[in-house]
Amino acid sequence: MYHTIKEPGAASGLNAVSPTGVQTGLGVRTASIQKDFEMGNSKQTKNALDMFIEGPGFFPVQLPDGQIGYTRDGSFKKDPNGRIVDKNGNALQPEIVIPPNATGIEITAQGRVSVISGNNRDAQNIGQIELVNFVNPAGLKALGRNVFVPSGASGLPQQAQPGQQGLGTIAQQELETSNVNIVDEMVNMITAQRAYETNSKVIQASDQMLQNINQLR
Repeated sequence: MYHTIKEPGAASGLNAVSPTGVQTGLGVRTASIQKDFEMGNSKQTKNALDMFIEGPGFFPVQLPDGQIGYTRDGSFKKDPNGRIVDKNGNALQPEIVIPPNATGIEITAQGRVSVISGNNRDAQNIGQIELVNFVNPAGLKALGRNVFVPSGASGLPQQAQPGQQGLGTIAQQELETSNVNIVDEMVNMITAQRAYETNSKVIQASDQMLQNINQLR
């Protein structure tokens, strides 16, 4: 950030311009904050509706206002009507309804959802999970609670079945954990601290040199 006192090339007299300007530095400011959607580690669970996207992609869910939101949070459950919903109650899209007499749920890596009902041991297909990706996921607008909506920077949603068109596959009974690498972040923090200490010592040395000059007679 700079405070401009005089523009470079400003008129300094008759038929004369200033070859340089006067700009006072005011430090720095945050220009942007980018969300990192790189895949994190997986955590095993016992919930049949927990899903982990192994690769890029988002689950589409319908928000209360009818808008479609997108999330990588695969912690799903069954609502009273049998629909698969996320922890906020938003229904997975396209909507999949689990029969009330279902005794087992199977979700393949390609997103095919099957159930076993009663004494019938043959799995019955009840729906297909679709995933969505964007040209620039970092441009998504965050609504909170791990839900995002498209913006002009993200591009249009590109929907396909898991494992197709560059989308990841689905792992059942797993959840995605944080994608932060603690070792890398510690190294980055130490690097920043050392850079700050170096700059501080440069300023101290410069101040000491000026002090010595002022003491000369």
